[in-house]
Amino acid sequence: MATGRASAKDGASSRPAAPIDQAFPGERLGRPRLGPQSVARPGRRIAGILIDFGVSFAVYALFFFGDQWASLIIFAVLQYVFITLFSGSIGHLAAGLRVTPLRGGWCGLWRPALRTILLCLFVPAVIWDRDQRGLHDVLSGLVIVRA
Repeated sequence: MATGRASAKDGASSRPAAPIDQAFPGERLGRPRLGPQSVARPGRRIAGILIDFGVSFAVYALFFFGDQWASLIIFAVLQYVFITLFSGSIGHLAAGLRVTPLRGGWCGLWRPALRTILLCLFVPAVIWDRDQRGLHDVLSGLVIVRA
């Protein structure tokens, strides 16, 4: 008769296993499932970054066309300034998102700087954790949430 516990013969511990699944992204972070302050889902995040790329390209095309580093520098400056001052880039704000530290409050100066540098490297932005946070957000201690 099975008791629901693993026996010592199985080589398994009688302690319950730590949960590896979570019900929704952001649950581990104490965020709600839906609504304000919930972790932003990929669709809104992608829409936001596309808006940011579009704004950056428009500025580049109007004033700096031909300079190979200008578009990346414009993108980085817009990310840093808007996240620092308004808790979100132009694209984030247009998509109804905000960038916030895990504990809430103001992002400060160094978190947006680190996030922007890592975002410009691109690879950290495409590596996501279970909470749908890019590596650039994880390493800078930030999370993108719905406004």
